[in-house]
Amino acid sequence: MKFKMVHENYNVSDLDRSLKFYKEAVGLEEVRRKVADDGSFIIVFISNKDNTFEMELTWLRDHPQPYDLGECEFHLAFETEDMDAAHRHHEEMGCICFENEAMGIYFIEDPDGYWLEIIPQK
Repeated sequence: MKFKMVHENYNVSDLDRSLKFYKEAVGLEEVRRKVADDGSFIIVFISNKDNTFEMELTWLRDHPQPYDLGECEFHLAFETEDMDAAHRHHEEMGCICFENEAMGIYFIEDPDGYWLEIIPQK
């Protein structure tokens, strides 16, 4: 039996703000969306041409409070071929939240507090 990862869900409080962040920060754009008939949720899948893996951003109408992310000990990693350019870009965006220079990696934080790891291409 084989399994393939296809998407990961993040619940977001402001869908437009999150879509803008993910496009600007890591180049992900909307692939498709599902809107509940009663308007109670919107699900947007985002990706780019280099990936088959998608992020699922879910907005829930009846969840106005910020999401409790616990200790935020989870993350999604993104690989880049140009760490210096990526770091400069994220520094300009003001979204770098943690750097591990010894490991050569850093983390950025999305508008809802989710951490994304930025790693160099292997």
